Amino acid sequence: MIKDYFVLAIKNLRRRGIRSYLTLLGIFIGIAVVVALIGLGDGLKMAVNSQFGVSSTQILTVQAGGLSGYGPPGTGVVNPLTKDDAEAIERISGVERSIPRNIDGVKIEFNDMLVIGYAGSLPKGEDRGAIYEALDIDVGVGRNLKDSDTHMVVLGHDFSDETKSGFEKAVKVGNKIIIQDEEFRVVGIMEKKGSFILDKIVLMDEDEQRSITTNDENVDLIAVQVRNKDDMDSIKAAIEDLLRERRNVKVGEENFQVSTPEALLSSVNQILTGVQIFIVLIALISIFVGAIGIVNTMTTSVMERKKEIGVMKAIGAKNSDIFLQFFIESGLLGLLGGILGVLFGTLVSYLGVQGINSFIGSAINPRVDLFLIGFSLLGSFLIGAVSGITPALSAAKLRPVEALRQ
Repeated sequence: MIKDYFVLAIKNLRRRGIRSYLTLLGIFIGIAVVVALIGLGDGLKMAVNSQFGVSSTQILTVQAGGLSGYGPPGTGVVNPLTKDDAEAIERISGVERSIPRNIDGVKIEFNDMLVIGYAGSLPKGEDRGAIYEALDIDVGVGRNLKDSDTHMVVLGHDFSDETKSGFEKAVKVGNKIIIQDEEFRVVGIMEKKGSFILDKIVLMDEDEQRSITTNDENVDLIAVQVRNKDDMDSIKAAIEDLLRERRNVKVGEENFQVSTPEALLSSVNQILTGVQIFIVLIALISIFVGAIGIVNTMTTSVMERKKEIGVMKAIGAKNSDIFLQFFIESGLLGLLGGILGVLFGTLVSYLGVQGINSFIGSAINPRVDLFLIGFSLLGSFLIGAVSGITPALSAAKLRPVEALRQ
């Protein structure tokens, strides 16, 4: 019986032709926008999260505040951190190690071409291994730097891609490049991280980096590894107290920042989620307009089909039969708009995530959220069906004699 209702509903929708397609346009646009924005929002979150390049949850990052220019974290500040600050932090109870690091802008020459890039410092000994672990650095070709290496570097993955290296040629292990007018040999190329920072960085020995950048005591940031991740908050507070005293600032006047990867990601994700919710709420207006369109179309359909309704009642159709007929028709209008919207929205989301990858150099795989698709289809059917309740009730209440007379 239900199957017959659906078959008849499809025939009636096809008979109305262009009017049916125009009616479902509002639902189509609304569902397409919702699916596309949620997919793009999730892709953007994953892409942004991948840019932090820190996998260890037991690492605190300390950097000076009061930026006076553009550049990597901690650079161009009025009152920079120093090696002494790192040594003082390491003496705090619960701190495993405190590693000062620099990220400097440098000139890089290869294949008779010059680009401006960033060189990241690597300390010696156990601290070097801790940095490799914290940044989750894996060398795809060649090897990592050893303490005994001199004038050797490890490059980010983009340098091995001629379209991204900036040299119109891929850099390979064994090649020599010139950094700040000094020659270095490439001993390793990192695996792709999907981070525009790590995929484009040059890693070199800390002492050699300082020698070519004339940076002796100042540091751009300090990586602090704690012994127990449960003590992260207390150690963070202890570091803040220490630096306030060393830098002679009061609470609320800090010219430095102590942060955890989780806190950074949480802040960014909250902002992205807020923007996503706001835009989706706007998209719901389109769905509401689509629902009004279905009400209008189904009401018009009832008026046009009064004679048909009268015939159906005259041959034994019940009020419930008439109600279900119009109820299912309006539901199918919503469902069809939802199907088209889901297909288009998913396509836009897929292409958008690919565009994000291309723009910021990430490697996020577009995802198809089956729950979102199912929920959107169910929601579009219910929106259409609910929108058709009033016209369906109106059709069911018609008296056979009056309907046939009209």
